This record gives sequence, structure tokens and C-alpha cells, in this order.
Amino acid sequence: MTAATHSTLFPRVPDSAEAVLDGLDPEQREVATALAGPVCVLAGAGTGKTRAITHRIAYGVRSGVLQPASVLAVTFTNRAAGEMRGRLRQLGAGGVQARTFHSAALRQLQYFWPKAVGGELPRLVERKVQLVAEAAARCGVRLDRNELRDVTGEIEWAKVTQTVPEDYAPAAAKAGREVPRDPAEIGRIYAGYEQLKRDRGVIDFEDVLLLTVGVLQERHDIAETVRRQYQHFVVDEYQDVSPLQQRLLELWLGDRENLCVVGDASQTIYSFTGATPDHLLDFRTRHPGATVVRLVRDYRSTPQVVHLANGILAQARGRAARHRLELVSQREQGPEPRCTEYADEPAEAEGVARRIRELIASGVPASEIAVLYRINAQSEVYEQALADVGVPFQLRGAERFFERPEVRDAVLLLRGAARAGGGTDPGLAGAPDMPSQVRAVLGTRGWTPGPPAGSGAVRGRWESLAALVRLAEDFARSRPGATLGDLYTELEERASAQHAPTVEGVTLASLHAAKGLEWDAVFLVGLTEGMLPITYAKTDEQIEEERRLLYVGVTRARRDLALSWSLSRTPGGRASRRPTRFLNGLRPGSTAAWAAPGVTRGTAFAAGGERGPVPARRRARGPVRCRVCGSTLTDAGEIKLMRCEDCPSELDEALHERLRDWRAEQAALTGQPAYCVFTDKTLLAIAEARPGTESELAGISGVGRRKLDRFGADVLALCAGRLLASEDASEETSEDAPEETPEK
Repeated sequence: MTAATHSTLFPRVPDSAEAVLDGLDPEQREVATALAGPVCVLAGAGTGKTRAITHRIAYGVRSGVLQPASVLAVTFTNRAAGEMRGRLRQLGAGGVQARTFHSAALRQLQYFWPKAVGGELPRLVERKVQLVAEAAARCGVRLDRNELRDVTGEIEWAKVTQTVPEDYAPAAAKAGREVPRDPAEIGRIYAGYEQLKRDRGVIDFEDVLLLTVGVLQERHDIAETVRRQYQHFVVDEYQDVSPLQQRLLELWLGDRENLCVVGDASQTIYSFTGATPDHLLDFRTRHPGATVVRLVRDYRSTPQVVHLANGILAQARGRAARHRLELVSQREQGPEPRCTEYADEPAEAEGVARRIRELIASGVPASEIAVLYRINAQSEVYEQALADVGVPFQLRGAERFFERPEVRDAVLLLRGAARAGGGTDPGLAGAPDMPSQVRAVLGTRGWTPGPPAGSGAVRGRWESLAALVRLAEDFARSRPGATLGDLYTELEERASAQHAPTVEGVTLASLHAAKGLEWDAVFLVGLTEGMLPITYAKTDEQIEEERRLLYVGVTRARRDLALSWSLSRTPGGRASRRPTRFLNGLRPGSTAAWAAPGVTRGTAFAAGGERGPVPARRRARGPVRCRVCGSTLTDAGEIKLMRCEDCPSELDEALHERLRDWRAEQAALTGQPAYCVFTDKTLLAIAEARPGTESELAGISGVGRRKLDRFGADVLALCAGRLLASEDASEETSEDAPEETPEK
């Protein structure tokens, strides 16, 4: 059974401690039964580490060695903590605490603050950007949006590495930080930010850890109380622990060694936040008698994907590379990873979108496909390309599942039905079990046994409700006799942890955001020098972290893996880009040498060297120039508008309003989101350009042949003032048609 299967289904609760061990491989079983002393689990990607440690906790609880309330399992995201709690509950260890470092520290701080300090804990500021901007202004420094984000990141790094403002500049220099401003200036802003917080009586997330550390260090009585409560600790993703988190862990432990850590140095990709694999790699030095178990059986990916992942790490250097794990796939054979080189970024996005549409047509669910890139700014061209071919997508980090209006409404309805006694509700009469009751309740809000036609807003709402129905069915299988009240409790816990069920739609995410996730098919895009490794990665250590980032991306794929890059940013641009050095010697036609030749443009090859299908080639065009000042445009948003961001706009506001109204009507008619008709940028570009002919309209970025055929007549009529948004295009008379056939 794959790790993905375990993460999505609710297995039945084992009837004994020994039954908890059923289905574990020899190494996982060794982890599960190693309940005494320090334990270090070196777990490669896809090797079932969460399965191993949750079964370890459950086995300890079910065998009577561990008391549920005395165990604290710590991880790094609310989602991971929620998943761990769910698995432990299904294994009969529901009383175990599974939290993030911040969540566990905040809970302790809130409880002990009145005793340690007095009064109420200061208010927690969730977003520190505004305070940083104010502190900068007080220092006479004006930060643009990007600088503000980067300076905020530097302050966060300083705090998790326990660096005070006056020591920031030398500490940043020693760590080789790529700082956005003069280090001394950042140090002053940092000091001003701390003073602002004190003046206003607020704290930030890093303060939660710092203050908890301070309380435990200064108040030995409180520290002993915490240690009496928690006797056994499990830390997941230990390679991502910061010095501050490590200090907190040491204070929790005291002089005991009841600690199990799990990690993989080859997946250290958050050093910019202060994370370091040193604590994992030095574990045996600090704990000489530690039990060490290596998990290398990969249950996630095919041998072809695993072979490529191993190859990427085989070229790595540095301390983490010396401790790399050679994965061994446990899955059946699959297709070779595909490497594709394109002429430009739009061509790459279109090629990826076409391939995704083919996968969906072949039966791969959209929710099992992901497009991963190095930075979030790369997403726009893929959003447009997927919208152009009618493929639904979701941006990871966008609106959270449990915050969607239809989900909030559904959860409230389920709560009401649960309080009414389930089957006593007239609408639930005849519903024999909990899943049937859920289907009856959600049927009043648009859920149907089969999906609606189309891929837009209506389909999106249905997918949200269908995800809740699937969750109810899985929950009922794991807990026979579960009631609506039990399900509502489960939903509340999931909402608190942002542990969302699966929703249909291709995932667009950065490589960093994809950590801990997996899909059947993964597209790694934009793999060029300057993007991966990123331009500002200068030192050997920074370059190696970029290599690990690619490794993490590759190991997200279960079966289908595609890697691609483009030679230029814009159509007709100079083909000056080179594919990432991390694929040298691994992609067809390349060697390990730096100046390895590229793959033939526009041609896809399997990693084994076989020639694959050739994507359609785009018609070469010259550089895109600003229609106001004539400058060459490189930014995707500026190319779409056909002008520099700073150049004066010639927006026809009345036309823009008509176009927006028309787009909303078209979206409603087709059951699609508005962006599937035209994106906001494309609509703005049309309102600025006011095209009068089909060829002029076709020259606007985002207006492809398909959209030209479908919407061109309407848009040109709106631009000419001959069509109001409220008019239905299908009712257009022959007199409304253009007198001349526009040029093709």
C-alpha cells in the first residue's frame, strides 16, 4: 500500500498492540518497536516516515509503555499536525498531543504567563509587515514592497537564530546572507520594530518561542511542571529545526533522552528561515547510544522517478550530501521522466497545459496533477494557459478550503443536523447511515451524485461539497456507527489544523510550498540557470540547497514526471538561457560538463533517451515593445498590457466596465470562472488597446485562436460600441456583423 493511500484513507482501528505493527516493513517495524532511549530515523522521501512514527506512538500507547497524555509529537505545519492527530486517532492513540512548535509553545505560554509574569499574555500579531514598514519609516528608510518582504524575512531569521539587533550585521555577514539593504540599516529597522512592539504591548510568532524559552530557563519550577507533563517527545522534519526550536526542545527534555527524531538532510530547503540539518546530522554525537534506523524503501514513486532523484543527489556536495539516502522504489515500473525544451515561456506553458489536458482525458484526476515552479511570479503564465484549455486549477496558498463560502455553509448545516438528532430531521428521513445523512444535507446545497458539466465556479462548488461527502464516507468506514456529531467534531479539528480534503483542480505551487505533498503527475517548469539555481544563490552551500529543492520537486511525483525549460522569456527573444546544471548528465544529450549541449528545441525526450512526441512550435515573433515608449518588454504583466507599468494608460473606463459585465455574463452562461473567459490583465489590455479588427485583437496577449473564434465578434462589437453587455451574442442580427471580413 502506498504512502498516498495511507494519507487519504481511514483504516480500521487495530484491535491490539500487535495489530498496530501489521503491514509495516522491517525498518518501519524497527522504528515502531524502538520505544526506549534516543531514536534517530533517517527517512528518505516517500518512505512512510509519518506511518512509522505514528505507529511507534500508537504501539507504545496500546502496549502500555507510553501514556497518551505524556507524549508530545511536534511537526512544522498545522496540516501535518492535523494529519498526525488523525492517524493516531485511527490507531487508538487519540489522547496524544500533535502540534507545531509554535502551537505547543503558545499553549504553554498562555497557561504559565499569569504565574511567570502576571496579567494576560500580550496580543499576538499575525502579520508583522505593517510594523516593519512603520519601523523603517521611523528610521528614515523607505522600503518598496519587495524590500519590505525581504527585510521582514531578515528579522525573522535573526530572531530564530537568537540574534539581537546590534549583532545582526556581523551575524548576517558570517552566515553569508544575501541582504536586501545595508546590514547596519536592517539592524536599525529591527531594533525599531522591537521597540514598536514593546510600545504597543504586542508579540509576534518568533516571540512565542523566545518567551517560552525565557520562561523555562528562568523558572525552574515551571520547567519541571512541563517535564512532568510530557515524558516522551517525537519531532518530525527534524532537518528543518532552527537553533531557537532546538533550544526549546532541549528545555522540554531536561536531562532525559526520551526523544525520537525523524528527518532527511537531503530535504533541507528552508535554511533562509534559520533551519539547519546540523541538529539531525549531529544527533548521534549528542546521543552516543542512539538507535539509528534508515528508511529507504520508497513507496511513493516509480523506479524511473526514483532513479532520477538518486541521480540528482549523486552529484551533490557538502555535509548533507555525504549522508544522503539511496532510495529503492517499491512500486511497479512506470514511464520515463520527460525532458522538454521550448523556445519561450508562453510556449512552455501551452505545452504543459496541452499535456495536462491529455492526462485528464486519459483518466488522471485534475487533483492528482501539479505544476511546480521556483518562485510564485512564474504562476501567471500557467494560470492563463490552463484557463485557455479549460482546465480547472487551484493556487496553493490561496483561499483555504474551510474558508470557502460553500464549505462554511455546509459545515453549519451539518452542525444543525447533528444537533437536531440526525435522523429526526425531516430532510434526513430514510437516510440509514451517517454518509447518507451527509449526502441528504448537502443535496440541499447543490451536491449531486454526478458532477455538473463544465469546469468553472459551479463545478468548483460541487467539488468542495463532494470532498466533504468523500470525507464522510472514509470517516464512516474507519469508525462504524459514527454520527453526524462525530463528523462535525472531525471537521472542526480539520478546520483548526487547515487539514483539507482533496478538491479537484490542478495544483499550481512553488517548490517550497510543495514540500510534504505528492501527486500522480508532476510538471517541474522553468528549470533554467538563474531560476534553479536562483540568481542570488552564490555560495556552494546555497547552490546545494537549490539542488535539494529540485530533488524535493522530483520526489513529489508518483508516476508521471515532466521537466521543462525555455530558451527565452518572450516569443522571438534571444535564446540565451541554459537548462539547469542539476540535470547535466541526467537529461538526454547532456554530460556532466558545465557547457553540456541542450535538447533540440521543441522536442521532448524521455530521460532514458527515447524520442517522445514533438510539441507544436510557435510562430517566431520579434521582441515585444511598449506601444507608448517603444521599450522592449520582458515582464509577463507588461507584455500582456503591451506597455511599461509606468507608462501612461489609455484606458477606456466605460469600455472596461462593459467588458467586465459581458465577461461575467459569459462566465455565468458557461459555468466557468471569469478568468476562463479572459483574465483581468487581458481585459484591461483590450480596454486600453480598443482593437478594431480581428488581427488587432489577436495581437493582444491572452487572446488565442480558440478565444478569438469564440468571443472575437462580441469583443470587437463591444469595442465599437455596437453591443451592450446585456445583449446575448446568440441574438446578434446580420446587421450587427462587421461589413468587411477582418484580416486573418
